[in-house]
Formats: sequence, C-alpha cells, structure tokens
Amino acid sequence: MTSQLSPQGIDPTQSSLSNDSLAPVSGKEKNWGWFEIFNIWANDIQSLFGYSLVASLFITYGVSGFTAFSALIVAGLLVMVLVNLSGRPGVDYGIPYPVLARASMGTSGAKLPAVLRAVVAVFWYGVQTYFASTALALLINTLAGSDGGGTVFLGLTTIDWLSFVIVWALQIAIFSHGMAWIGTFLNIAGPFVYAVMIGLAVVLWQKSDGQLFSAASSIFANPESTFVTELNGFIAIVGTMVAYFAAVMINFSDFSRYAKNRKSMTIGNLAGLPLNMVLFSALALIITAGGAVVYGENMVNPTDILERADSAVLSVIAAITFFAATVGINLVANFIPAVNGIANLAPARMTFHRSGLITSLFALFIGGFWVSFINEVGIGGFVNTLGATLAPLYGIMIVDYYLIRKQKLVVADLYSTDAQASYAYTNGWNRKAVIAFALAAVFSVATVWIDALSELTGYAWLLGALIGGGIYWLLASRSMNSVK
Repeated sequence: MTSQLSPQGIDPTQSSLSNDSLAPVSGKEKNWGWFEIFNIWANDIQSLFGYSLVASLFITYGVSGFTAFSALIVAGLLVMVLVNLSGRPGVDYGIPYPVLARASMGTSGAKLPAVLRAVVAVFWYGVQTYFASTALALLINTLAGSDGGGTVFLGLTTIDWLSFVIVWALQIAIFSHGMAWIGTFLNIAGPFVYAVMIGLAVVLWQKSDGQLFSAASSIFANPESTFVTELNGFIAIVGTMVAYFAAVMINFSDFSRYAKNRKSMTIGNLAGLPLNMVLFSALALIITAGGAVVYGENMVNPTDILERADSAVLSVIAAITFFAATVGINLVANFIPAVNGIANLAPARMTFHRSGLITSLFALFIGGFWVSFINEVGIGGFVNTLGATLAPLYGIMIVDYYLIRKQKLVVADLYSTDAQASYAYTNGWNRKAVIAFALAAVFSVATVWIDALSELTGYAWLLGALIGGGIYWLLASRSMNSVK
C-alpha cells in the first residue's frame, strides 16, 4: 500500500479512519486485469471442499448432465450479477468493503458488518489452514514412506503438527509481502490446479480403456427421473452454489478495487464464475466418473481416488495441488476480509501487517485445536449464524449505493470524523440501516436453526438480502420523501 495522495485527493495518513489496508488504492496499484479476477474465483472453488461439493451434486441429485451443467451456469450467472453489483464501488472508488460499508451503516456503524465478516473469516482461515496442512502431511508421509502414525498430541501426530506450523508460517510469509505476492500466488495456483486435474482425468481415462467419457454422461443419472425430479435437482444445485459463494459476495470490493476498470472486473467475473464453474465441474464429473468406472465406487473426495490408484508420484503431485488450492481459497475467502475487518476496528493503530499477524495468531489457535476441541463443541453453528447475518447487510449496502446514492460517494467523508460529514449520521451510526439489519437478521438467523428454513440453502441468503434491502429502502425513502 502507499501513503501518497489517492486519486480522490485524500492523504490517507491524515485520517484516523484510514491505514494501509483501508486507504483508497492509487492508479498504480489498480493493475489487475480480467485474468487476476478470474483466478480469484478459480481459487475460491479449487479446494477439497469445493471438489467434493461439485462432485456430490451429480451423485446426490441424480440429474442428467444437461440439467446439472445448466444449473451451474445459471448459478454462475446469478452470482456474477451479485458480485458485479458489490464490486463496482471498489472499481470506481478504490475502496475496500469496510470503507464501503460506512456509506450505508455510518463511519462507526460500519464496524458491525466488518467485524461480523472478520469473525467468520478468521474462524475459517484457521480451519482451512489445518486442512491445507493435511495435504502437506500427506506429501511428507508419502516421501518418507511413513504410515502417518507416531506420537499424538491434541489429535495430531508429530508430522501433522510440523505440517500445520509450516503452512501457517508460509501463509504469513505470503501476506507479509502484501497484495502483490498474494495476487501472484493466486495466478500460479489457479492454472496449476487445472493442469493437475486434467492430468488425473487422463490417467483415469487410460485406466478405463477409453470408456470414461461415455460413462460420465450417464453414470450418475437416475433412469426413473421425471421433469419434476430434474427441476427439483436444478433448483437445489443453484441454491447450493449460491450458498457456496455467499461469503465473498459481500466483500468483493476488497478485490475489485485492484481492477483496472469495470471491463476488467466484468470479463474476469464472467470467465471466473459461469465459465470457470463449468470447467471445474466438468473435470470433477470426469474424475468422479473415472473413479466409479475404474474402482467401482462413487468417490466424491479425490484423495480416496488417489489412495486407490496406489501411485506415489500421483500422491506427491496431488498433495502439492491440494495444498496450493486450499491455501488459495484461504487467502481469497478468509484472509483478506479478516485483515480488512480487523484493520477497521482501530484504523489509527492497525496496519495490513499487524492485522495479518492477529489473524494468523487466531488461526494458530483455531487450526491447532480444531481436531481435539473446536470441531467437537459445535462452534460451527455459532459461526454459521454470524455468516447468515451478512445477507441483510449485503441487501442494505446494494440498496444504499444504487437506489439511495445513485452510485455517488463523497470519498473524503468516508474517512472523515467530522460530525457534519455525509456519513456521520447519529454519532457515526445510521439508525435506519441498523433497524433494517436487526429485523432482517431475525429471518437470517432462523434459517440456521429452524430445519424447515435451512433447506432453503442459498435461497435463504438471497431472501435475507432482499428483506434487509427492502426494509432499508422503505425507511430511507420515507425519510427522503419527508425532506422533500
């Protein structure tokens, strides 16, 4: 980051509401093209969880390939529209999500959505750090010829702990060099994972005696399917994929602010969402079908396929791939929003580096105790509850930016502590936005804990956003009419 004057004429060092994480980026730093944006999404889905999710869609819903891929395209287009909406302020003004939230919530009120997003991100950053370390542990055990046994402490072996600490330290090394290194890592990891997936598909095609592609078109389809079952599967897949990307939707301006222009963001989102989802899902389908044809089992976890392949070379390559993919999604979906959210709590005292270290310290605790304690006490429900409340905040932010402010922001006032500034509201809090959030959050929280509502999956997130945005529009427009 730089402390020089921003394109809007602001010197970030002169504001107590700014630091090197929150200041508007300069023209020199807005150098991301469509390929960098594409790799944001490539890394967001290229994880063990992402693969297992996509592979399970074909098996769980038993729909035809046409239905599955149609649903993925629709989901990708829907998410693309939503992130284009949340990302445009970042492109236009060079500001991250916590600063954008000040427009709708107030300069003090913005700490609420920022800290909610940060808590969710910090938690999953620690968990994903642990999962990334399992890939490294697999690599070390394979190279050492170890069976993974040995002394166990807090549910992890010596090699497990060594792998965890290495991954944890490596991520610190990456972020300590700033967004430039993070962007470079993502640009390498995304294409690398695809190259390995294609290689694995070729190996399975050879083992299947050329029967892989013909089997992939029908192996998971339900022969008794009807229009109704196909439609239900279509709706379920769209909802599932929307839920998967929901967390990144709200804070996409954290990334889009580095885009050269709107065109770069739009093309990157088009390539990175519907097209990327189809490519990744096609490879996941082929690999999963290959496992079913060659080994006679429906395996949605690629590590299971590799174990059956019984190849040390493949295991090494796959371990490196899973490691790169999981670290990639960790940086995209968890690290950046956590750092910016923490930096917004005390802008005058925080920096990108300090916020990153705080995030990493929490990750050390969460990841280290994941197996032995945290995963056992059911804290996931609490974190999912916080994540659900992000939906109405998204709706409020979008309504405020597009309908209330007509895409016009006074950037200087986003960093101003003056009581007369545009976003000071009442002691820094926009009461109308807080009321809308509180009312809509009731529904969002209910979707986590009430079984009938939890079945809505991604549609619950969309409904929460519509409710939050709708209530805010009614309150804000009424105030605007009374002024007139």
